[in-house]
Amino acid sequence: MQEIKGYAAIREALAANAASTKVPPPAPIWKDLLFLLLKIVCIALSFVLLFTLLFGLIRYSEPAMAPAFHDGDLVVFHRHHADGYLPRDVIVLRRPGQLQVRRVVATAGDVVDITEDGLLINGALQQEPEIYQTTVRYAEGVEFPLTVPEGQVFVLGDSRTNAEDSRIYGCVRMEDTLGKVMAVIRRRNL
Repeated sequence: MQEIKGYAAIREALAANAASTKVPPPAPIWKDLLFLLLKIVCIALSFVLLFTLLFGLIRYSEPAMAPAFHDGDLVVFHRHHADGYLPRDVIVLRRPGQLQVRRVVATAGDVVDITEDGLLINGALQQEPEIYQTTVRYAEGVEFPLTVPEGQVFVLGDSRTNAEDSRIYGCVRMEDTLGKVMAVIRRRNL
């Protein structure tokens, strides 16, 4: 009998507790929608700021960097380039009327020469595993050997036979570069 009285007391305490607690009314739906809209605006603003101040995004549309880049690829690049570039970095640069993606082959102070043997940097023949064509001089363009001035880089396209690059327009000023390529998003046939 003692156990039954204990259960009855517990039941009475639970019933009294349930009666004394009040459930708050649900919040109006417009407050939830306003909060959701605020979240969406904050996320969109974050993306806009990221891709205008820190990162960049361009659609690649030329054959000069084949086979690494293809027409229709999206190129994501990092805009911070205060430290400069290293040879073999792929960069985005601004040319009159277009943006180009090119590979850095020489930096300030390097001597670039193109002979029948191929590309020579500071007298050393370059072994470039990502390049499938020999590097040749163009009939029109800069004179070799060429010393890269301070604050400039020498760039070449990976498709060495048909790229418009530093062999034609010379070294590229650092002010004309937009940043270093971080990723390529293939979007062909989507």
